Amino acid sequence: MEAASARGESGMTAIEFVLLTPVLFFLIFATVQFALYFFADHVAQAAAQAGARKARATADDNPGGWRGEATDVVDAYIRQLGPKLVLGPDVKTIQPQQNTVGVEITAEVPSVFPGLDLTVHAQSSGPVERFVEEDG
Repeated sequence: MEAASARGESGMTAIEFVLLTPVLFFLIFATVQFALYFFADHVAQAAAQAGARKARATADDNPGGWRGEATDVVDAYIRQLGPKLVLGPDVKTIQPQQNTVGVEITAEVPSVFPGLDLTVHAQSSGPVERFVEEDG
C-alpha cells in the first residue's frame, strides 16, 4: 500500500514548485521595488532639505539669486546620492509665505514592473535667516 501511495504523489513537488515560483518572483521584485521607492524618497527629501537650507541662508543677502543657488544645491545632492534613482527631477523654489522660502521636488522612480509609474514628492521650507544687530 505504501508503494502505491508514494507513486501517486511523486509529481506533486514539481507541480508545487511550478505554481509557487511566480509568487516567489513577484515577492522578490515587489521587495526590490519597495526599496527603490523608499530610497528615492529619502534622496529627494535630503535634496529638498539641503536646497531649503541654502535658500534660507542666502535669500536675505541675495534676493535675486537664491533660487538658482538652491536649485544648484538640489541638483548636486541628487547627482551625488542617486542620479539613477531620482529620474527627471522637477525642482521648484517656493515662497509659501512672506519671509519663508523653500524647495519642492517631484521626480520619477525606476520601475521593476513594466507600466508601473511611481513618483516621489519632497518639500522643505523655513524662515529666511537674517542677521539682526542687537541693541545694546
